[in-house]
Amino acid sequence: MNVVGLAQSQFAITTVYHFFFVPLTLGLAIIVAIMETIYVKKGEEIYKKMAKFWGKLFLINFAVGVVTGLVMEFQFGMNWSEYSRFVGDIFGAPLAIEGLTAFFLEATFIGLWVFGWDKLPKALHAATIWITAFGATLSSLWILIANSFMHFPTGYTMVDGRPVMTDFAALVFNPHVWTQFPHTVLSGYVTGAFFVMGISIYHIIKKSNLEFFQKSFKIATVLALISIVGVILVGHQQAQLMVKQQPMKMAAAEALWDSENPASLSVLTISDEKTGKSTIDIRIPGALSFLSYNKFTGEVLGINDLQKQFETEFGPGNYIPSVFINYWSFRIMIGAGFLMAFLAVLGLFLWVRLKFKITSKWWYLLTAAILLPYMANTTGWLLTEIGRQPWVVYGLLKTSQAVSPNVSASLVLTSLAVFTILYGILIVVDVYLLLKFAKSGPLDAIEIIKTSSPEA
Repeated sequence: MNVVGLAQSQFAITTVYHFFFVPLTLGLAIIVAIMETIYVKKGEEIYKKMAKFWGKLFLINFAVGVVTGLVMEFQFGMNWSEYSRFVGDIFGAPLAIEGLTAFFLEATFIGLWVFGWDKLPKALHAATIWITAFGATLSSLWILIANSFMHFPTGYTMVDGRPVMTDFAALVFNPHVWTQFPHTVLSGYVTGAFFVMGISIYHIIKKSNLEFFQKSFKIATVLALISIVGVILVGHQQAQLMVKQQPMKMAAAEALWDSENPASLSVLTISDEKTGKSTIDIRIPGALSFLSYNKFTGEVLGINDLQKQFETEFGPGNYIPSVFINYWSFRIMIGAGFLMAFLAVLGLFLWVRLKFKITSKWWYLLTAAILLPYMANTTGWLLTEIGRQPWVVYGLLKTSQAVSPNVSASLVLTSLAVFTILYGILIVVDVYLLLKFAKSGPLDAIEIIKTSSPEA
């Protein structure tokens, strides 16, 4: 692989690793805040224990997430200096605001929450976790504002060959932001909800701390149902915006080589990316038009026509992203999403109709379902970023032009290997700690240490 491919791989791996932690941080923060608020209103100690127990898991995930996120920003200077030079006037503003406001807000109030138990008034202490959750959400917003410029540049003027910000409001209210942001936040809520549901059902099946985990399960199930419906609805809006702003991404996601009106939705398509011919092509007539325009008619441009259009507009070159990755990422993301919707309804059935009377270990499927949001989050990110290729800033700067000019392939390969190993170790440590505390149940930290360490 050349420098560009290696630098892309490095950024992709570090981002995917980091994105394992971000959604769970968003989800657990809001769940812990809800639990502590119920404790403040009802005064029942069990909700305080719930906030503390799930809060410990939140803190473990948060700590590792911060570590993995720091490396990503350094890569802009190390591997992508031409990109940083090109978009620095625009990209720097939202990232600076994120660091100075959202991250410091989050970091400050999470400390108050950790050390403020029984020192702050109950309502004030609950406010600290709500502010922490708000800070995490605000952090996501500013990062997505920066990222959305890469997908749909707005609020700029080209000066000496690079974009200069002329309208900060246009940057903030970029239409791409206001579908991507709620989709990301709601996906985080789904991730946190399925995490709590999965661990709770594990303990319910084992008949341990039944009241504690049944109440946890109920809160998580309600959040999962509301959030997954929101994810699906906002995802539909995203798909319609994609047809307008990045038609090649939608064409690749559907393996649609030739323009159609009405356009058909692929059920299963296997095609040769070199020739553009499909050996298997099972499609639903008119369904892609409905997805794109809310009606069963309407043209969706195909890959071949878009390639010709881009060659005329931007010059010779290959403007087709990986059809294979986009096609299957799209389907895994959607499949995982609808499966989670079904499992959330199943969880509601377990609670309302069965009253948690579990007679089969098939319910362990809800524990295994913890993995589903991670599948959806990762494939959704792959579709978002790989579908934009060959552009790093859509229509303005190609990825091949954004890499640092004086970085060697061997150096990038070495750092790629090091980061992969280190991040792999962090993942193992994180999973080990989460499993250890999750299996132990709602014990105090000192009790966990005593029971797991004979020397203690």
